Amino acid sequence: MAKAGGKQGPLAEEGQCDSGLGSLRSLQAPLGEGGNEERLDSSYASWPGLEKESPGPKREEAGEGEGEGRVQLLLETLAFISEEGDTLLHLAIIHCVPSIALCCIAELPVEALEIQNDLFQTPLHLSVYLEQFIVVEALVLKGVNTALQDRSGNTPLHLACEQQSVECAQLLLMQEPISDKNKEAKKTPQDLQLQNWQGLTCLHISTLKGNLQLMTLLVKNGADINVQDGTSGKTPLHLAVENHDEMAVKQLLRMGAQVDAQMYNGCTPLHLAVGRKDTTIATILCHSGADTLLRNMEDETAQDLADGNDDILTLLPFDDLKISGKPVVCSS
Repeated sequence: MAKAGGKQGPLAEEGQCDSGLGSLRSLQAPLGEGGNEERLDSSYASWPGLEKESPGPKREEAGEGEGEGRVQLLLETLAFISEEGDTLLHLAIIHCVPSIALCCIAELPVEALEIQNDLFQTPLHLSVYLEQFIVVEALVLKGVNTALQDRSGNTPLHLACEQQSVECAQLLLMQEPISDKNKEAKKTPQDLQLQNWQGLTCLHISTLKGNLQLMTLLVKNGADINVQDGTSGKTPLHLAVENHDEMAVKQLLRMGAQVDAQMYNGCTPLHLAVGRKDTTIATILCHSGADTLLRNMEDETAQDLADGNDDILTLLPFDDLKISGKPVVCSS
């Protein structure tokens, strides 16, 4: 079964190895005598909150026996895990049945709500991906771990930024206490500097999407505005320049982005703007105090990259005059 209701994209790719449910010893029952190798149930009934009292001597009252049978049936239903690692809660979210999802969240312990399927998706990942806000809120209030990563290294907040779902992001970042019913559960703090397997943080993703509201929300909640990606060292400002996104560049600079931040190769946002012949953004950066004489690892200044572009050259000082080896800056 394709995850997330058959949507395409990285969440529905094939070939993912098992998520390691077998390593959660408390979630797995022993193999039967017949050597049955099918996926086992998760023994939820042994967890706190779902333990049953010892039945003791057999009761003759038929009504009480039927009641115990219904409880056992409920426990077996909640303990279901499909061949793809989906619990009943995963399936309720995938098939958009919030009433069942909310029932599972209310009855199950947090450990059960954090189970990852074969694509390493938790129920929270799926509810964010499908923008089921009421389920997202219920899971967050229950105290589930919001930092678990799927097969692509994405946390639910990464997915909210990818989906440009401001409402989901707000729910994931809310600072409200856990509900009275679950005071023992502690809200997992968000690591806003956490990178996915592409080396991108949530702020990088929201910048690439050009979503100013999400960018502002993340920075206000503690995201490092100058965070570098894990592959080339680009900050969100570098990415906005690469996308020729004038609004995102202005927004990042207003929020305090370092105008002269350098990538691993030494390039500043101005190097990128000049190299892409983007006069408008180069002008914004220069007016924001960009150092036009910084050199990258190729010993190039922004002027060296202007390549005869008169519109950009008028913004930059000449640095080819030197006295005792030091440049003499002359404005054009």
